[in-house]
Amino acid sequence: MSMEVVNTVGRRKAAVARVYVKPGQGTITINRRPLENYFPLEIFQYVVKQPLLVLDALATYDIKITVCGGGIKGQAEAIRLGISRALCEIDAEVRPSLKSNGFLTRDPREVERKKPGQPGARAKFQFSKR
Repeated sequence: MSMEVVNTVGRRKAAVARVYVKPGQGTITINRRPLENYFPLEIFQYVVKQPLLVLDALATYDIKITVCGGGIKGQAEAIRLGISRALCEIDAEVRPSLKSNGFLTRDPREVERKKPGQPGARAKFQFSKR
C-alpha cells in the first residue's frame, strides 16, 4: 500500500472533483468543509461514501476534495468516481468489487444543446395552422 497522497479526478455532467486520498482516520473534507456540512442531505453523503462502504474502508483514509461546477447530484457522483479511482490506484485488488457496483464508469450523459428556432433541445414551438 502506498503511503503518499493519491490524487485522482472524477467527472459527472458539468461537475469536476479533484480527490486526494491518504491513509488516516476517515475524515472527508469537501472544499475545506466537512462532508456533513457540504452535503446536508443524507442521500448525497451516502453517494460519496458508497465506494468506502462497499470496501469496508470508511475509517482507513482521509479524503480531501475540491469540487466545482454542476449541481449537487453531479458533484456527489463526480466525487464518488474520483474516490473509486483513487482506491483502485491504492490497491488493485478492489477493482472488481468497485466495477461490479458501477463506481468506475464515467456516466457519459450530458445536457443536449438547445437548437435555434426551438425553445429547448427537442421541444418545438406550438404549431398554429391559423
